[in-house]
Amino acid sequence: MRMRLMLLGGGSALGQSLIAKGAEEDIGFIAPRPPGPFWDAASLTQLLDDIRPDAIVNLAFYYDWFQNSRVDEGRLAAQKETVERLAELCQHHGIILLQPSSYRVFDGSRVTAYSETDEPQPLGPLGRALLDMEQVVRSLCPRHVILRTGWILDDGRDGVLGRFLNRLEKGEPLELADDRRGNPCPVDDVARVILAILKQLDCAAPLWGTYHYGAQEATTVLALGQCMVAEARNLRNLPPAEIVPLAHAACADAAVEPQHGVLACRKILNTYGIKPRAWRAGLPALLDRYFRQGAN
Repeated sequence: MRMRLMLLGGGSALGQSLIAKGAEEDIGFIAPRPPGPFWDAASLTQLLDDIRPDAIVNLAFYYDWFQNSRVDEGRLAAQKETVERLAELCQHHGIILLQPSSYRVFDGSRVTAYSETDEPQPLGPLGRALLDMEQVVRSLCPRHVILRTGWILDDGRDGVLGRFLNRLEKGEPLELADDRRGNPCPVDDVARVILAILKQLDCAAPLWGTYHYGAQEATTVLALGQCMVAEARNLRNLPPAEIVPLAHAACADAAVEPQHGVLACRKILNTYGIKPRAWRAGLPALLDRYFRQGAN
């Protein structure tokens, strides 16, 4: 890798996976810690005055964007200002910016998979914030890659997967939508995709723009939950699971969560040669890591 890579949010689950997978290929990241709780416009300005990377992967607010069950709108507004300043700095210093986003920029009314040409119409505050950040990056930093992903599953205790497994371990009922569809994405698979993009950008390929990635085989929340329960039982003795199928409309988050969030991945395949991998294949290792961390 000729480019100097900077990773904001290196302590996040996706950041840690990216660092580990990069190390396997002798690809290193500058992964600075914010001087305070979070990166802001002032701290980023100072950082990029001191260090001039060739490319930045922005996972600064990964947890809020991909794992948090509820994010304060004021915090999202502050994050948008930070991303705006980051895009300005990247343009000023000639830095490539890889900005993550998600299926939440769509309203979920379309039954077929969403492509990059479909018009975003977010439902809730998080979707609107992610779309605002996308638009800021596009307008201020032409040398950018926006990567929209499906349902990211990581090994954090307080993430989407962690909250599900916590309810399972306590023997609580698991209410799961049987008509809400999307692409599960194990965190290591998302890290693989980001690395593949960076390696092609390192070859000076000007492949800027917005791309979708979702693991192979779209599924429902119910089917995903059933699969996670079955895989978890291979690793732990767990109480009987009480799985309660629900309609999307009956779910507490129906007003803000897209019912149909399946992403079409043809563009990233045709442009970067990145093939979707089966999410089921990534579950055993992810669950094993989750349980091993809990035992430490």
